[in-house]
Amino acid sequence: MKGDGKAGTCKDIVPLVAKVVMGATGFIFVMVILFLIILQKERTKTREFYKKNGGPILEKAKIIKLFKKEELKPIIKSDNFIGKGGFGEVYKGLLANELVAVKKPISGSVLETEQFANEVIIQSQVIHKNIVRLIGCCLEVDLPMLVYEFLSKGSLEDILHSDNKVPVNLDLRLRVAAESADGLAYMHSKTTTKILHGDVKPANILLDDNFVPKISDFVISRLIPRDKQHTLSIIGDRTYMDPVYLQTGLLTEKSDVYSFGVVILELISREKATYSDNNSLVQKFLEAHKKERKATEYFDKEIAVPRDLGLLDSLAEMAVECLSLDVDQRPTMTEVAERLLKLFRSREL
Repeated sequence: MKGDGKAGTCKDIVPLVAKVVMGATGFIFVMVILFLIILQKERTKTREFYKKNGGPILEKAKIIKLFKKEELKPIIKSDNFIGKGGFGEVYKGLLANELVAVKKPISGSVLETEQFANEVIIQSQVIHKNIVRLIGCCLEVDLPMLVYEFLSKGSLEDILHSDNKVPVNLDLRLRVAAESADGLAYMHSKTTTKILHGDVKPANILLDDNFVPKISDFVISRLIPRDKQHTLSIIGDRTYMDPVYLQTGLLTEKSDVYSFGVVILELISREKATYSDNNSLVQKFLEAHKKERKATEYFDKEIAVPRDLGLLDSLAEMAVECLSLDVDQRPTMTEVAERLLKLFRSREL
């Protein structure tokens, strides 16, 4: 302002345009400062997440690809959502010209720091044609995301129980059972560290273009620290869960065997097992076995042709063995896989 100090004689010497420019410049300056502060906080948070999720450990291992969160952002959109399970949400998308499935976990579904990193290292070392391949992970978020190969045919659950049922012959069902069992047997006895699945069910058996089954959602779905035998938190789908595990909290390879027994029953009956109805599917087959009568009436009519009833009886008997409440009486997954493979090969003769 300029003037002699008397009322009404002071005049504004700064033009309105200049005031607007100065105000805008000041506003922009403040916004830039705020943006830089937020950006710094975001970078700090990203580094903290990366460290918390075991980034330094996985860096040293050098056996798995670590993705930036910006690389996965285009995939984690509602348009790409393909399903939800015990681990979290699953999205489908392209990453480096490869079709992948990105699993975004729900709160409390992953292990802490070293446990998570070590589990990921173990899983990345598991290479088997009947186990879903882990491509990499993103650690720059609160709950680390996992990137897997994408399997086009969906899950065994979809094939058996979707509203639009497609014909599934006995040979295919038997091959799916035999190869899935081989994948589980590999996890139990042919890796440097015994791997328990803890949530074996049709929804976790995925199928590729040629209907080759691949076991998914293992290791990360098993939220039991390696230094503990028991867990107070029961993880997994109770429909397929070993009653002994439910009672004791002790997860063993025989727990997976029990769950696989239920899967066999679903394969031969095409009936969905459910926990809410006291698992009537399991009870029906166990009752038939107890009364020493064949379970022919429970077989899926599509495959229950006279010439195959003997094979179906063998599969039902195998499933009942897997479902024994006496853990020691259950076969191992290796034994189950060998018996299923033998039955499958007999069909090729």
